[in-house]
Amino acid sequence: MSVNNKRVFYVKYLANPIYVDILKARSDVRLDRIENESPEDFYAPILRAAHVYQVGAARDELAPHFHVDAAFLKRTPNLLLVSSNGAGFDPVDVEACTDAGVLVVNQSGGNAHSVAEHALAMMLTLSKRIIQSDRRLRRERDVNRNELVGNEVEHKTVGIIGLGNVGRRIAALCKGLLGMKVLAYDPYLSAEVMAERGGEKVELDELLRRADFVSISCPLDKGSRNMISTREFALMQPHAYFITTARGFIHDEDALLQALRDKRIAGAGLDVWSKEPPPPEHPLLQFDNVLASPHTAGVTIEARRNMGRIAAEQVLDTLDGKRPPRIINPEVWPVYAERFKQAFGVTPG
Repeated sequence: MSVNNKRVFYVKYLANPIYVDILKARSDVRLDRIENESPEDFYAPILRAAHVYQVGAARDELAPHFHVDAAFLKRTPNLLLVSSNGAGFDPVDVEACTDAGVLVVNQSGGNAHSVAEHALAMMLTLSKRIIQSDRRLRRERDVNRNELVGNEVEHKTVGIIGLGNVGRRIAALCKGLLGMKVLAYDPYLSAEVMAERGGEKVELDELLRRADFVSISCPLDKGSRNMISTREFALMQPHAYFITTARGFIHDEDALLQALRDKRIAGAGLDVWSKEPPPPEHPLLQFDNVLASPHTAGVTIEARRNMGRIAAEQVLDTLDGKRPPRIINPEVWPVYAERFKQAFGVTPG
């Protein structure tokens, strides 16, 4: 077997050290690490030789010149696969990869339990007004508990936007654990599939009008960018809460800010932001009815290990000529397959 003839690199970090352990067990794979601050004379040869880029999923943690765009792809002539650390792939221009014959994969489902639990925790914390209670106790004496009356979530309605790996887990928790009614909007799934996943298929406007909690769990793409803006917040009920554990830019932060100022909705749970992490002076962080976290919904010990493992296994399977299970741009396969054959003399499939 050839030694180190399959080249993989990453920048700054991986989901979990298990990724290194799995790849190092293979004598035909070489793994290189680059830092955001690495000089070009160090990283340029690595980029030119690489077949796989294990890329970070968070755009603001990765230096701009390591984001995968058309200019980057010109520096990686042998690149066959871009593998995101997470379910998201914000630093990757998928269309540019497709044009270059590069396959893009993610690790969807690897952190679904963690993200769903985070969304549910936000829902309960907001409904029970735990965050307001905590803050008032830290600021005031003789807090009047009658001013902090919350609500139970049992028999309430949750509207889930995106019923994929995370959304279906949120649906299962809300329906099975808490006896909630589940509405769901997902234009890519049939009513039958959505019913199997625990949700009643409705259009977005109906979901917004009926839900006591609106939870976002869809990917960021051209169709979902700014999906929730001024018009959509205006459709929500005044007692409803907005929760997102998906991606920044799906909701319009300025529109949410205005909705909270005008008391059009009851509050929000925000794990994702247009700039991550948001600065302490961010206007949305000044509201006591806003529960915030810095994109940590999927950051648990269990999820990180799972993501690292499935990322490594998927990369090795792909390098061995197998078709990976989590392809983002399947339309590129014929071109990719030809490039793979040229690189390794084997037709993948």
